[in-house]
Amino acid sequence: MSLNTAHADHGVLIHAGECIILFSDNVTVEFYGNDTTEFKGVKQGRMYLTTHRMIFNSKNNAEPLRSFSFPFIAMEDVTVEQPMFSANYIKGKVRAQPNGNFIGEVKFKLTFKSGGAIEYGQAMLKAAHLASRHMSPGAAPPPYTPPSGPWYAAPPPAYAPPPQGYYGWVPPYTAFPDQPPPNSVFVSNNPPPYPGVSGVVYPPGAGYSGAGPRTPPSASDAKAAEAAQSAYYDPNRPQTAYVPPPYNDQPPTYQESVSKKQN
Repeated sequence: MSLNTAHADHGVLIHAGECIILFSDNVTVEFYGNDTTEFKGVKQGRMYLTTHRMIFNSKNNAEPLRSFSFPFIAMEDVTVEQPMFSANYIKGKVRAQPNGNFIGEVKFKLTFKSGGAIEYGQAMLKAAHLASRHMSPGAAPPPYTPPSGPWYAAPPPAYAPPPQGYYGWVPPYTAFPDQPPPNSVFVSNNPPPYPGVSGVVYPPGAGYSGAGPRTPPSASDAKAAEAAQSAYYDPNRPQTAYVPPPYNDQPPTYQESVSKKQN
């Protein structure tokens, strides 16, 4: 994950081939467990769930932390909490990318002031699991590489996810119906340095990510479609979810995830 690398012209900067799955305009982020100056204080801004990561953009242009990237490959111990007397929130920790403007790891707490923390958390975990099928077990976050070419504003079809979803999983679009404001999404010519929910196959044309050819479904994709519906959380306890390890042959059960977390 990287600090102050995912913003441009008061908007979000994404990779070529990266789609924005969900968008929330009213999110609070708190960081702890790391002494980096930019992490101090409560941050107000926007949260984007993409096919490859989460991205936070601050609404305060004077804020030292303008943006923060949470690649799926770098996140651990993610849970959705439901306190009795305050808003639901998502917490977890994320490891730094080499050259990502900080070192080590940092813990985070995301509060969705307009609601939707549970739906967002579950969607993020499903997207992370689909992406994990294309990652090596235990892989470290790759070094951050700044865009080598120009970036430019993208029209909405260029960053919207397919309405039919991914491998049988349809994200909760009704819970997050809003779209990023006009002229606030910018795309670089660089593809993501880590796999997303559809692997590493990107549609032709720099920056275009809303449609186009994808890897033909395979037997593992069929398993992933089934896993996407049930592998991330216990339906009887929807407030709790765990980031699964990279996809192997079968996704872990809820009990296996709980046992691993407790050990």
